[in-house]
Amino acid sequence: MTSRKTRGYASVLRDFLAGEAMGGIALIAAAALALVAANSPLAALYFGALHFETGPVIAPAIGAMTLHLWINDGLMALFFLLVGLEIKRELVDGQLASPERRRLPIIAAAAGMICPAILYLAITGGAADLRAGWAIPAATDIAFAIGVLALLGPRVPASLKLFLTTVAIVDDMGAVAIIALFYSHGLVLLALAGAVIVMGGLFAMNRLGVVRLWPYLAGFALLWLLVLLSGIHATIAGVVTAMLIPVRCSPGAPDSAESPLHRLEHALNPWVAYGVVPLFGFANAGVALTGLSASILAEPLVLGIALALFFGKQIGIFGSIRLAVRLGIARAPGKASWTQIYGVALLAGIGFTMSLFIGGLAFPGNAAVMDAVKIGVLAGSILSAIAGFLVLRFAPRSWGR
Repeated sequence: MTSRKTRGYASVLRDFLAGEAMGGIALIAAAALALVAANSPLAALYFGALHFETGPVIAPAIGAMTLHLWINDGLMALFFLLVGLEIKRELVDGQLASPERRRLPIIAAAAGMICPAILYLAITGGAADLRAGWAIPAATDIAFAIGVLALLGPRVPASLKLFLTTVAIVDDMGAVAIIALFYSHGLVLLALAGAVIVMGGLFAMNRLGVVRLWPYLAGFALLWLLVLLSGIHATIAGVVTAMLIPVRCSPGAPDSAESPLHRLEHALNPWVAYGVVPLFGFANAGVALTGLSASILAEPLVLGIALALFFGKQIGIFGSIRLAVRLGIARAPGKASWTQIYGVALLAGIGFTMSLFIGGLAFPGNAAVMDAVKIGVLAGSILSAIAGFLVLRFAPRSWGR
């Protein structure tokens, strides 16, 4: 007989994967629409709207707020808030709650970030003007990858879908740390001090047992403003706030309305999956291909990103899994063949959302370089998606392990 705990967790996982799959399909459609808009008679309207100045200068370091900045620095803070909630849920009450469950996803995610970064630096020859982009191919886009998995239906065992999800969540932790450590410049200490005070207030509310969400959301808004002013990228405010929102462990009923974190995660998810992320994709995937030749694919930046996503991710993730299993450090995902595991490692090379985001931080204000970044990310992600899909589509099933 299936236990209540098993039924509850399976339901939550199924709902999560279904939501991510539909969000991934929406993201794919938004990216395709952006490419069409950027290469059609609507191109001037598309680029003009993105650079339209909407209002005051909030932070002198980034200048007047444009529609593009509101999306990347404002709405994406909600994306990072949701990412933070997912990370905390998995660490406290999910698949990363025990050392045994954490081991393989952490090993795979770490190798899957290090190998692409090394490969990128090797291909670009360590050129000083391109060095800042080393982290672009290090990220995995969970929504895009799960969207591709959704097209395969039951051909992919649930254990692999869960494994890819947990690897991507650990990957997100690494990406957040990279953004905070390597892409924050010119710190304003007064604003940073204010941010620390707000964080202290959020922590105090947590310890005092405040379970209503609106005080935390008010603190999140204030923290976002102070972090933006401080010089640290404003989206970090989302992850910090998420870590300070209370969670009640409820393994028998993970959707319990008594847990503030679960309530906020479920409330945010549809808005982020179907609104924020597709809008980000539409605002950042558009690149004008007019006048470009196939030779651009051989440029070091484009080649470095594309090959690092495609080869670096699969080498790092699949290689580390094989090594960890061979050494007895961890067990491979159950009921999956090694060919299927390799297919999932290929899908991890889809780095769309976070890769474009990091690219914007690595090369701010340089439209020509960002066009090359977009082409590299699109090429590497599409190649990884197609190869991963084909491997998983034709891989023999293995239900014995």
